[in-house]
Amino acid sequence: MKIFKTLILLVLVSSSMLLFAQVPQKEAAVKRPNIVIIISDDHAYQTISAYGSKMMQTPNIDRIANEGVRFDKAYVTNSICGPSRAVILTGKYSHKNGFKDNESSVFNGDQDSFVKQLQGGGYQTAWIGKWHLESKPQGFDFWQILPNQGQYYNPDFNMMDGSKKRVEGYVTNVITEETENWLNNRDESKPFCLVIGHKATHRVWLPDTADLGKFDQVNFPLPANFYDTYKGRKAAGIQDMSIAKTMLIGYDLKMFGSDEKENIDGNFKRMNVKQRAKVDAYYKPIEAKFNGLKLEGKALTEWKFQRYMRDYLSTAASLDRNIGRTLDYLDKHGLNDNTIVIYLSDQGFYMGEHGWFDKRWIYEESFRTPMVMRYPGLIKAGTVSDRFVMNLDIAPTVLEAAGLPIPKDVQGKSMLPVLKNKADKGRQVLYYHYYENGEHAVSPHFGIRTKRYKLIRFYKRVEGWELYDLKTDPDEMDNKYGKKGYEAITAGLNKELISQIEQFEDNDALRILEKDNKK
Repeated sequence: MKIFKTLILLVLVSSSMLLFAQVPQKEAAVKRPNIVIIISDDHAYQTISAYGSKMMQTPNIDRIANEGVRFDKAYVTNSICGPSRAVILTGKYSHKNGFKDNESSVFNGDQDSFVKQLQGGGYQTAWIGKWHLESKPQGFDFWQILPNQGQYYNPDFNMMDGSKKRVEGYVTNVITEETENWLNNRDESKPFCLVIGHKATHRVWLPDTADLGKFDQVNFPLPANFYDTYKGRKAAGIQDMSIAKTMLIGYDLKMFGSDEKENIDGNFKRMNVKQRAKVDAYYKPIEAKFNGLKLEGKALTEWKFQRYMRDYLSTAASLDRNIGRTLDYLDKHGLNDNTIVIYLSDQGFYMGEHGWFDKRWIYEESFRTPMVMRYPGLIKAGTVSDRFVMNLDIAPTVLEAAGLPIPKDVQGKSMLPVLKNKADKGRQVLYYHYYENGEHAVSPHFGIRTKRYKLIRFYKRVEGWELYDLKTDPDEMDNKYGKKGYEAITAGLNKELISQIEQFEDNDALRILEKDNKK
């Protein structure tokens, strides 16, 4: 009997120990945070009220910042749409992930990515919206992506089964609706990672009908360097991305000159009757007034600037509203306390600075991107971080948050240490490399940014160097390279540039510098 009682006791103890071992694992799985990453396109930090913008209010992006952290020094590795997304996915620079430009690159989906790591670690994964990587997504349990850039009205989607689906409506609203459909039908026993890829605010800045005319009563001040002469900056002088010369009256600003030209425009011909009527009712009177003005020279350029600003910001209004809708969904379904939300643009954008629109440059307005992050329980509400972070860092950040190992070949750094520990200074130098040598005539270039200085090497289209003291010249108007008194600073920066190139194994840049040394 004594032996029998002992056996029963051992069985009970063993069962209890087994149960105790299993429960924390189950709880840990439940507590692993859900992840929502919202990526916009060409959204300028200068237009976001969380960053101090007076151009418009963005209450929902601000909400993420107010409930989490606003990164004031967030940057990209290569300021162009497709390459930026490839960097976010892989945590690797363009020369490592293979997607260097939008002209010839195709993303190799066979390579590792943070979503594959999450999927393998028990996460349910999805990407909905703009993809722009020229290949089928891998590592996702579900995807529904816009072909190429996508369309603002009644967008088509490429589906997982190879079919194409057209959805009536405005693209920013539609993408939000499709993400909610996926969330409603997900496997609730698993944590999830959802990437929402918005088309807005990409060219041609076509607003939702609800936002047409939203900023028509605002007269936006010209940036101080709107009429930049590009003195001492050869690459800037030969670009083709100015509001004055490059921005098109028809394609960009919807002043087509005739119904026939409007009817063949891809954005307009896909509208349904009601959409087209509302859009025409807005733009036609503006065009009639414009035709009567017969503007030329600076007057025409400044009119184009005002129209650009009004269309761009009206397009951004829908973006912010739909981000709020996503946040509200998380609240309504009890997901907000255990969901990381990251909002960023794929790069910065010009709002008339230097007379430009578009991106591409290592100059601040293009290189720097908005990034805000909410992580309940870890990030204190209202945090403002001045640490250098990059889109390169998102992959290791979410992997660390999910409790998964970060692959050794990931080149980014988790942002969590600098958020947990104020003494952690994070990276001190940013490395950048832009490759494309076609659209907008922006010369390929690479360089570094430190807290105070920026050193740039242009090549191919333009061969040369630039150096900026960001403390005395934050608008990057005065190229100090080769000027007296900057010899020691230049030498130190050049040494740091070589160190960064070697650290990230950018052999393309290294070969250029080796040729320089042989001259």
